Amino acid sequence: MTDTATSSVGPLVTGAEIARLAGVTRAAVSNWRRRYDDFPAPAGGASNSPLYALAEVQEWLDKQRKGQEVSPEVELWQALRAVFGEQMIVGLAQVAEVLAEGAGTEMPDDIAIRVKQLVRGETPAELVDGLVERFMDSARRAGSDQVTSERVVRAVRHFAPELSSDATVFDPACGIGVLLLSVAAEAGLHCRGQELDADSARFAQLRADLLGRSGVRIVAGDSLRADAWPDLKADLVVCDPPAGVTEWGREELLLDSRWDLGTPSKAEGELAWLQHAYAHTVPGGRVLMVMPASVAYRKAGRRIRAELVRRGILRQVIALPPGTATSHALPVHLWCLERPESTEGADTYRTVRMVDLTDNGPDGDLEPRPDQVADVPLIELLDDTVDLTPGSHLRPRHRDYPGEYAALRRQLEDRIRRLAALLPELLAGEGPGSLDGATTSVADLARAGLVAYEGQEPVSASEQLDTDYLQGFLRSSANTRRSTSASGTYRFDGKGARIPRMGIDDQRRYGSAFRTLSAFEEGMREVDELSRQLAEVARDGLATGALAPKE
Repeated sequence: MTDTATSSVGPLVTGAEIARLAGVTRAAVSNWRRRYDDFPAPAGGASNSPLYALAEVQEWLDKQRKGQEVSPEVELWQALRAVFGEQMIVGLAQVAEVLAEGAGTEMPDDIAIRVKQLVRGETPAELVDGLVERFMDSARRAGSDQVTSERVVRAVRHFAPELSSDATVFDPACGIGVLLLSVAAEAGLHCRGQELDADSARFAQLRADLLGRSGVRIVAGDSLRADAWPDLKADLVVCDPPAGVTEWGREELLLDSRWDLGTPSKAEGELAWLQHAYAHTVPGGRVLMVMPASVAYRKAGRRIRAELVRRGILRQVIALPPGTATSHALPVHLWCLERPESTEGADTYRTVRMVDLTDNGPDGDLEPRPDQVADVPLIELLDDTVDLTPGSHLRPRHRDYPGEYAALRRQLEDRIRRLAALLPELLAGEGPGSLDGATTSVADLARAGLVAYEGQEPVSASEQLDTDYLQGFLRSSANTRRSTSASGTYRFDGKGARIPRMGIDDQRRYGSAFRTLSAFEEGMREVDELSRQLAEVARDGLATGALAPKE
């Protein structure tokens, strides 16, 4: 619980952290809050994201014996993981089919029985939502971009416009429907979606049906190459497009009418998705696109960016807080477009609003402060680079270079001091290869019930095995080589991975060393990022005259 907050009553935890403590889904924690009068009251946070005192939560879990055994929800998840492995979307779709009347014939009988037992205590929609939350959490931990992160969904919802009851919302790359169904939360809205992966599209539609969303239609297919909704004009288009994909069909689509702003290069697939989304808007309709920060300044996309600005289509660019896209470390922006009611759009809008939230925490306030906002005249954007990075236009206006430089320098010095203390004291061992003799495979440990999986990450499921010891040896160079393909892709190999056999006391001794090494590596990443920020502030401050060298 590295993100746990603190207060006068001690550490505070979120609902998600309570779920991990108890081994249940977040939906189960929400049910406890409603059903049990003695569930701890919030000790902080906001009404939509309350925080609870960890000590009170642990006391309540002990009293209710909620943390003493594996919950039925976790047993179902583990059973699905055992059958479907990395194809969990197929498993989730089959669960949804079991819950839908007259369907689910492909589901193994034992899992179908578990599903039917669970819905005696909660609705089918609650069960599916709980599985979706667990899937999103496992995808986040594995660094997968298979689903839109909860933080991105929260940001899109925050900046989305209010919609009328008969509005149409479209997502051309909807995945399992997380973004589409969250933004268009009202049951009466017309929702349309398309998704390349057929299993994801099938599950998204089944989930919408279980939620009672009769206005939702989601189909499978390649939205760029084979648009399933060619005549659709939506009031709002939301999209978290595939990032960094070069094979998006440029050669086949060179003369496509959607490229009204310019034909995207092979490397600018995100701008192809943006124009596809814009082509599906009504006059006055909006587009909210999640974009990698590099799209705002890459040379290849300069002409298209210039047209967006010149025609008054681009209304706002929001640099979201670091960590918003939890599947990767790349910074992301939210581009807000509006189709002008007439050809005089550029005369109507003479500025683009730039919002820089990069100083905020990923779970912090999304409402910008005055110093985080600037309405930049179009003429300032239409230069040789057409850089749409909010920080490039905001920081010269509002940045306190001396204060920021001093604060970052103090942080860096503090982190470096802590790093030295983190390194474990290691003595000479018996020599290379001395632990190679008595080893066991992770597959054998899993069959013996000693190992469980959180996403793709194996963890101890028994007091006979230390998790830090297990994961430390799994990250050794020998096991990494076993799990790395000829193309350089890493994927954990449970069959080939092996760890030494040791008693639990020795395991904990090794586990403690591995744990401090992991903390050291994390600290090094923080130092690397702080160093980058510090150098950037110093360079920009010197270049603008806000900082000067010491005489």
